[in-house]
Amino acid sequence: MKRLSAGDKFMYFVIYTSLGVLGFVTFYPFWNSVVISFNNGADTALGGVTFWPRDFTWDNYKIVFKDKRIVDGFIISILRTVVGTFLSILSTAILAYGMSRKELMHKKFYMVVCIFTMYFSGGLIPYFLLIRELGMMDTFWVMVIPGMISVWNMIIFRTFFVGLPDGLEESAKIDGSTNWGVFFRIALPLSGPVIATLSLFTAVYHWNDWFAPSIFINKAELLPVQTKLKQILDSNIMSEQMSQMNAAGKAAMSRMKSSITTKSLTMATMMVATVPIMLVYPFLQKYFVKGVLIGSLKE
Repeated sequence: MKRLSAGDKFMYFVIYTSLGVLGFVTFYPFWNSVVISFNNGADTALGGVTFWPRDFTWDNYKIVFKDKRIVDGFIISILRTVVGTFLSILSTAILAYGMSRKELMHKKFYMVVCIFTMYFSGGLIPYFLLIRELGMMDTFWVMVIPGMISVWNMIIFRTFFVGLPDGLEESAKIDGSTNWGVFFRIALPLSGPVIATLSLFTAVYHWNDWFAPSIFINKAELLPVQTKLKQILDSNIMSEQMSQMNAAGKAAMSRMKSSITTKSLTMATMMVATVPIMLVYPFLQKYFVKGVLIGSLKE
């Protein structure tokens, strides 16, 4: 084994120290939120709760799961993530497979049109007017249909399909298979790593998106959990500001004396909204390197 020089040892020390500090700075805010969510709210208000709950309690989560708004939003988020991811991956893969066909006429023109949409859009107001004219306001599908096609994902899919051996398609055609048969029986099953990687990216987008529902949906029962969390945070900030501006601050002080506070409930709600999508990552991690690099290694 080759001995490391003093310069190499120093360089390794700097690298590992920097990575350790970066990892701590990145992870600590999340961990502190977890700790506060499991800590007594009144005790948290005293300060000093850092790495471990000082007064452990389940009360924050009991209140969160008793709130029908959060439960309904959680269900909507799950439905949106599952349905939106499935339709987006399927429709994007179909478009990519068509764009990968050698016999497609004016293929370069279609690619230019698709790529153009990645950099330019009509803006929020025209987009709002379009959604309204299509009749998708206050519907579940307004969170799914507009995001069904991703040009970036289409390019990655197309790159993978172009790299498939021609012999696979030729043998399938000899056996009497159609283009749809080649796509569903050969191309799609072979693109497992790409599907797994892009599905996770798409699922994270659908799960975390709060902006679109806040604009296009007015019905509370259709709002996903992230949008409701944003509303809860905004209402809490407003209530705190109002309590500081008038005599109602006494009511806020009396609330702080209870075992549950606004901050502890907010942290518990954040964990409920964040942890589920994090649990999906370990099951798809093995596909990441192969799936993500496909679009960069081939043309």
